[in-house]
Amino acid sequence: MTESPLSPFDAVVLMSFGGPEGPDDVLPFLKNVTAGRGIPEERLKEVGEHYYMFDGVSPINEQNIALLQQLEGELERRGITTPILWGNRNWDPFLTDTIRAHHERTGATKFLAITTSAYSSYSSCRQYREDFGATVDTLKAEGIDVTFNKVRQYYNHPGFVNAQVQIMRHALVDFEAKVGELDPQKHRILYVTHSIPTSMQEASEVATAGYADQHLQLMNAIDQQLDDSLPHELVFCSRSGPPHVPWLEPDVNDRMEKLASQGITGVIVAPIGFVSDHMEVKYDLDVEAAETAERVGLVYERAATVGTNPAFVMGLVDLLEEKAAQVRGEEPHQPALTPEGPVDGCTLAQSGQCCKGRVEKPVMP
Repeated sequence: MTESPLSPFDAVVLMSFGGPEGPDDVLPFLKNVTAGRGIPEERLKEVGEHYYMFDGVSPINEQNIALLQQLEGELERRGITTPILWGNRNWDPFLTDTIRAHHERTGATKFLAITTSAYSSYSSCRQYREDFGATVDTLKAEGIDVTFNKVRQYYNHPGFVNAQVQIMRHALVDFEAKVGELDPQKHRILYVTHSIPTSMQEASEVATAGYADQHLQLMNAIDQQLDDSLPHELVFCSRSGPPHVPWLEPDVNDRMEKLASQGITGVIVAPIGFVSDHMEVKYDLDVEAAETAERVGLVYERAATVGTNPAFVMGLVDLLEEKAAQVRGEEPHQPALTPEGPVDGCTLAQSGQCCKGRVEKPVMP
């Protein structure tokens, strides 16, 4: 019998953030997200208004289901029968519940994970590894021994990069239809990602190029493949926390105001920091940033996220096969399209110092 390309793993798990499914879920969900941070409930209610605009439903769960289906299809196309599961950090289906239920049904103990975050930082990589560690500890206390391995951070994997290039080509065509002709003197591309505290940025630089620089490297990789492009820069959205704590800047809204004052007349906003159109995209960019653009007189085009782009989906399955081969002791080719090269630092045993949070917790792997 031919060995599965995902041997020795019993199952794949798509690990994500989670989101509310209705108005009654919003505050409990936000309390899960912010547990231990001392954020007052009044502030959570303010943030909750973003969700109530969408009937209390985060788009992320529906998008994860769509991604799960596409991954299942790609695995089937390759003749891989390894089951794929879905678990979240902050809302149903919770990771621990998913793994427990699958173990009880099948006896599975070895899990290979994909997370819906492409870059290196505490919140986008190490915190997921802490989630895996917490699930291992919880289930061990119940007499169930499981292990996790995670694919590398994939911001520079060809699947992710090529999907972004396709998206930007479409965005440039749509933008040109609005403005008549691309003009580097009047138009800009604003690549957007989630802001993080500067302390988290510094922690991300211990074993990798760092969160912000990874975005800059990706932006350059995209630009190299575009026939027509525009001057581009990195901006941030979705800052939270106390005002006295420094976070990465500039904010997308502040930057659009500044650009408009300098004679820029149109922008393409490209959310390369997000895998799909979850709330930071649907509200912070499609509502808030779009309103800012209208107020300051900018033509506004919001590029898509990678979502279920076929190049991205195939790339994720390539990463699954790559990690399985590594675990089997092989040395697979690890393609990467930026100077940093493949980002294995976050998942190698010797990188325990990478992307530490305020309180050190067990990680897996």
